[in-house]
Amino acid sequence: MRSLPSPESSPRVVNEFPHDPAAFTQGLIHHGGFLYESTGGWGSSSLRRVELETGRVLQEIKLPGHYFAEGLTLWRDRLIQLTWTSGMAFVYDLKTFERVGSFPYAGEGWGLTHDAEHLIMSDGSNTLQRLDPETYQVIERLDVFDQRAPAPLLNELEYVDGQLWANIFGQDRIARIDPLSGDVLSWLDFAGIPPHRKVSPSAVMNGIAFDADSGRIFVTGKLWPKMYELKQEPLKEPMK
Repeated sequence: MRSLPSPESSPRVVNEFPHDPAAFTQGLIHHGGFLYESTGGWGSSSLRRVELETGRVLQEIKLPGHYFAEGLTLWRDRLIQLTWTSGMAFVYDLKTFERVGSFPYAGEGWGLTHDAEHLIMSDGSNTLQRLDPETYQVIERLDVFDQRAPAPLLNELEYVDGQLWANIFGQDRIARIDPLSGDVLSWLDFAGIPPHRKVSPSAVMNGIAFDADSGRIFVTGKLWPKMYELKQEPLKEPMK
């Protein structure tokens, strides 16, 4: 474990885009110039393809009303979407959004991303699970700590240049996590972004998307009217 405080910085916002203020964002990815978004809510959950520059929804399917959608990732040509308390994930064709499969899992579903080999899933605790992307079986679990304290409430996930980024539910912070050790490498503090929670107490930060081709990073939140593009700063080690 790290014995010194994890460094904290305020990322630089370099651009902003419209975002549907009715979208209860639970999962967000970037692929092929578009955003793909999982929105939650009982009776209002959806899977969407969104135009970044305008926030316009180009393609959408609704989930049955008894499912509350959560995290989202893309594995090859399949979109994989979690649900909150139903213990069920849905698998879709990337182009058509046709449902081509599903799989059960234990516990709650919160965030979802992947590295080169595995799906990585959060459940609101400080423990992440690695899943086989073909069988969807749990391969291993990774406990996340900031110094020696558990880092709970890990929510929406994104794999960014070899690091795991995680929204912390209810906070304006993102943890940058070493995917091998589970150590929090640093924190990103978003206190400087306009307080969208004035719209609703539920309008918390949630949603990270990484464009690996360009290195661009986008963040938003539930019911936020804006999507923000960040300038990624190099990771700085704490002073010794």
